[in-house]
Amino acid sequence: MRSDNIKKGVERAGHRSLLKALGLTDEEIARPLIAVANSANEIVPGHIHLNNISSAVKAGIRMAGGTPIEFGTIGVCDGIAMGHRGMNYSLVSRETIADSVEIMLEAHQFDGVVMVTNCDKIIPGMLMALLRVNIPGLIISGGPMLCGHLPNGEPIDLISVFEGVGRAGKGDMDKEALKVLEDEGCPGAGSCSGMFTANSMNCLSEALGLALPGNGTIPAVTAKRIRLAKKAGMRVMELVKQDIKPRGIATLDAFKNAITVDMAIGASTNTVLHLPAIAREAGIKIDLDLFDSISRSTPNICKISPASNQHIQDLDAAGGIPGVMKELAGKGLLKTDLATVSGKKVKEIIDGARIWNSDIIKSAESPYSEEGGIAILRGSLAPDGAVVKQSAVSPSMMKFSGEAIVFDSEEPAMEAVINDRIKKGVIVIRYEGPKGGPGMREGLSITSAIAGKRLEEKVALLTDGRFSGGTRGPCIGHVSPEAADGGPIGLVKDGDIIEIDIKNRRLDLKVDKSEIEKREKEYKMPQKKLEGVLSRYARMVKSANTGAVLE
Repeated sequence: MRSDNIKKGVERAGHRSLLKALGLTDEEIARPLIAVANSANEIVPGHIHLNNISSAVKAGIRMAGGTPIEFGTIGVCDGIAMGHRGMNYSLVSRETIADSVEIMLEAHQFDGVVMVTNCDKIIPGMLMALLRVNIPGLIISGGPMLCGHLPNGEPIDLISVFEGVGRAGKGDMDKEALKVLEDEGCPGAGSCSGMFTANSMNCLSEALGLALPGNGTIPAVTAKRIRLAKKAGMRVMELVKQDIKPRGIATLDAFKNAITVDMAIGASTNTVLHLPAIAREAGIKIDLDLFDSISRSTPNICKISPASNQHIQDLDAAGGIPGVMKELAGKGLLKTDLATVSGKKVKEIIDGARIWNSDIIKSAESPYSEEGGIAILRGSLAPDGAVVKQSAVSPSMMKFSGEAIVFDSEEPAMEAVINDRIKKGVIVIRYEGPKGGPGMREGLSITSAIAGKRLEEKVALLTDGRFSGGTRGPCIGHVSPEAADGGPIGLVKDGDIIEIDIKNRRLDLKVDKSEIEKREKEYKMPQKKLEGVLSRYARMVKSANTGAVLE
C-alpha cells in the first residue's frame, strides 16, 4: 500500500505513534488509509450539509474495510461573492483548492481519496487534484438544492431573485414581491437548483466517469443522496484494491463524452474554463475548437433553468444524466466502451437507464435545437475565441449589431443599467479577465439586471470576464485575448459598431484598420495596485481560452 511509506517498518515507529495519537488502533492503521477531502463550511449553502455527506462516505469506507481520515478544504459561494471585490477571489480559489488537496494527499501518502464537494470552483479544483496526484479516488457531490415556489406554485430559484432586483428597479415589482422571492428562492441546502456552474460540473463529473451515476442530479436533502455517499465510500475501496486510477478513466474519449453531455444539457459556459484545466492535469489538451465542433454535432435536448422553469430535480426524475447519455448514445454521439469509477462501463450504465419524461429529456430526433448549448465565437474582436450559452439566447438575438457602450469594470456598467441609462446597444465590460480582473469575475448581477429590466432583446453584453451558469440572453464572455493581455477589446470606444453572429460563430468590431492601428499606438492600459494572492495570480495566470490555468 502507498500508506506503507508512513506506517511500515521499525523506522516508522514515530509515524505510527502519531497516528495512534489520533485514536487509531493497530488494526485501523493496518488497513488502507483513505482520505476524505471535505469542503464543508457554514457560508456556502451547497456545503452547509457536507459533514453529513462526509459521515456517510466514511461509513461506506469502514463497511468496505478501510480507515477513513478526513481533512478540510476552502470553498467560495459565488452568489454571495457576486458583484463586489469578493468575486475577484472565486476563480483564484480553484487553484488553491487543487494545491491544498495535492499537498494533503502527498504529505500523508493516502492510499485513496473521496472528494466531498458541491459548488462552482470546488468541484473543478478537486478534480484537478484527483488527476494531478492520480491515486484511486472519486468525486461525491452534496447534490442540488430543491427549487423554491411562489404562493401560486410557480417554481423559482436564485436567478429569479437576482432578476427580481432588475424588475424592482424597473418598477415591475414592488418590495413585498421581491421579499417573497428572497425568502422562497433558495429553500435549503444544496447547489443552486438550475443548470448553473455547480450542477453543470457535478453532471459532467458523472459523464466523465469520475463520479457515480446520480451524482449530478439526486437532490441534496434526500436519503438517496446519503446512500450514494455510502456507495462512494465503498467504491473507493474497490478502486484501491484493483489499483484503478483516475487517469485511466478520464481519457480524451471520456472528456469528449463529457463535452457532448455538456452541449446536450445546456451547461454553464464556465465548463469551457474548467474542463480544459482538469484535462491538463492528465496531460490531455482540450481547446475551444473541440468544444465548438462537438457543439455543432450535438443536439440540445434539455432546457433547465435559466433556459426554462425546469430544475435539476426535474432532470433527476426524468432519468438524470444516464438518461441523457442513453439518448445521445442512441445517436452514436458517445463512446460507450469506457470505464467509470462505478465499476461499470458507460454502455452498462446506459443500458440500465430509462427516460421517464420526454418533455424534460427530449428525443435527439426532435431536440430543442440541432446544436449544443455553447458556441465559440471568433473574429476581429476575439481572435482567440469567446464563449456564449446559445441555448439561453432568444432567436431574435442570435444575430445582432449595435453601438458599443464601454466600461472598464463591472460596477459602473451595473450602475448604468440599474439607473436606466442603457436602452439598447452592446455593453462592453473589459479588464475583468483572468489577468485584468484579476480573477475573471462572474457577472451574474448585471446579466440578471439586464433580464429584469427586460432588455435582453435590445442589449447584448460582451466581456473578457465570465458569466454564471444562471446567465441568459446574448451575453458573450471569455473574450480572448483579454484587454490586459493586449486584446482588441481594449481598443473599443463608445459608438463603435459591434456585430454578433452566433450561428456563423462571428464576433467583429466594425472599425477601419487604420483607426485600429492609431488606437494601438495611443493605447495605455489602466494600472491596478495588487497585493497578496491576487498579485501572484495576475503574474501567473494564462488566458481564458486556455482554461485560465497557472504557468
